Amino acid sequence: QVQLVESGGGLVQAGGSLRLSCAVSGSSGIFHNIYAITWYFRAPGEERELVASIHSAGATKYADPVKGRFTISRDNADNTVFLEMNSLKPEDTGVYYCHADVRFPPRWETTNYWGQGTQVTVSS
Repeated sequence: QVQLVESGGGLVQAGGSLRLSCAVSGSSGIFHNIYAITWYFRAPGEERELVASIHSAGATKYADPVKGRFTISRDNADNTVFLEMNSLKPEDTGVYYCHADVRFPPRWETTNYWGQGTQVTVSS
């Protein structure tokens, strides 16, 4: 089992910055089975969309709308993944979710874990 707890959301003016955190916890050894951690975003009335992901080997991926503005990183010592959000826009408003792609032997298929989400509101 993996538990994900997001924090850091809030209200910010357009052009401002926020840093979201995703604290990852679980049973001993589980971290070796985490394939990737991904931040998703859901705008009001819309479907969840990928924002940024970081692979266990360190590779990162970003959605086009956030490239150059958002940075995903991790602190392995604290088992925390961060999403640094700069130059925020009103269209970034929504709930941000942390997701873990965890794979177990022998089939190594994806098991999905989600956090509860954190609200980000960007005022114009």
